[in-house]
Amino acid sequence: MKVVTLIAENVKKLRAVEITPDGAVVAITGKNGAGKSSVLDALWWALAGTKHIQAVPIRKGASKARIKLDLGELVVERKISKSGSQLTVKSADGAKYASPQGMLDELLGALTFDPLAFVNEKPADQLEQLKAIAGLDFDEVDTANEVDYMKRLEINREAKRLRASAESIEVPADTEAVAIDTGPIKDAMAAAAEINSKRERQQADKNALATRIEGVEELAEGCKRKAADLREAAKREEHEQTKHEQLAMELRRKLVEMPTPVKAVDVEELRSKLDAAEEQNAIVDQINKKADYMRRARVEEEKSEKLTSAMRQRDDDKAQAIANAPMPVEGLGFGDGYVTLNGIPFEQASTSEQLRVSASIAMAANPKLRVIRIKDGSALDSDSMKALGDLATEKDYQVWIEKVDESGKVGIVIEDGAVVAVNE
Repeated sequence: MKVVTLIAENVKKLRAVEITPDGAVVAITGKNGAGKSSVLDALWWALAGTKHIQAVPIRKGASKARIKLDLGELVVERKISKSGSQLTVKSADGAKYASPQGMLDELLGALTFDPLAFVNEKPADQLEQLKAIAGLDFDEVDTANEVDYMKRLEINREAKRLRASAESIEVPADTEAVAIDTGPIKDAMAAAAEINSKRERQQADKNALATRIEGVEELAEGCKRKAADLREAAKREEHEQTKHEQLAMELRRKLVEMPTPVKAVDVEELRSKLDAAEEQNAIVDQINKKADYMRRARVEEEKSEKLTSAMRQRDDDKAQAIANAPMPVEGLGFGDGYVTLNGIPFEQASTSEQLRVSASIAMAANPKLRVIRIKDGSALDSDSMKALGDLATEKDYQVWIEKVDESGKVGIVIEDGAVVAVNE
């Protein structure tokens, strides 16, 4: 199915045009701004639905636009007003279709695929277009791989940090990783401290009592001297003497009866044992910490390996899907971020070969509506135009192409939104 007649009124820069194509290549020519692009847009808008119509589709000064497209088997008419658009699709015998846009959507292939634009695109963009035409959608796979890649990056960073922490811990060689229970040593030290404290109190009490005895004895001796010198006070002094002597005797008895202070305990040996135990335990702590860092690092590395395996499986599935994908042109394939042709990057093929393959892709993508659009064909020379025409004739396709030409002697000439000449 190809275009038999295109009528467009007030579409963008067009006033009123009627084009009846003759031949495989329909060249729309003229100066810049004459309305050439409006012709190709009218062709697309008639078929593709309102979402593709630009914001200002109606010619300035007009209130409505109309596109009528005769495809032989179908007649498509789209009327555009400021409030929206209305689509009618009739069969050749005049019967209307109840769901016109749905019917056209089934008819349309990749009419937006522009062979020349494809040639001039970056390799990555060419790859995305060809994947879409081949029905390959790896967005989900690529997103999953990207998510897992970021997860793996973080996990590897954590594993590296844990290993670095483990390696930074230095422990003496041949150290047995057995902790010593310091509780009994500390208990023994506490008991020794209590005994020594008790001994110090006892010794202090004994010293105090001895000092007191010495004082009392000095008092008694003084009294004796006073007795000799002071006869008149002899009785009183003798009484005092007797009392002090008795008190001294009682105190001496108490001194004798007091227990001998307990033997002091040497805590230096215990302190040495505790220091050694705590030093050993500090080493054991470091050994255990190092082992824990290594264990946690291995856990993170296992997570990383699982993510790598999942990503590799997705890549394998992706490669298998690519290998099994039906290519629109024999020899086409997918490289790492680019399209290949017979095993080499597409961009390394000759210009004529790139154009031939790109046009063949467009034709393979439009099996029902055998129409191809090229929006800017000004760079194509006569040899390229001939090759394009020969391919279109061979494949029974119709190529609509826009070219800047001021001679007025090439193709269908547009001037100020109207057809002014139709050349052979």
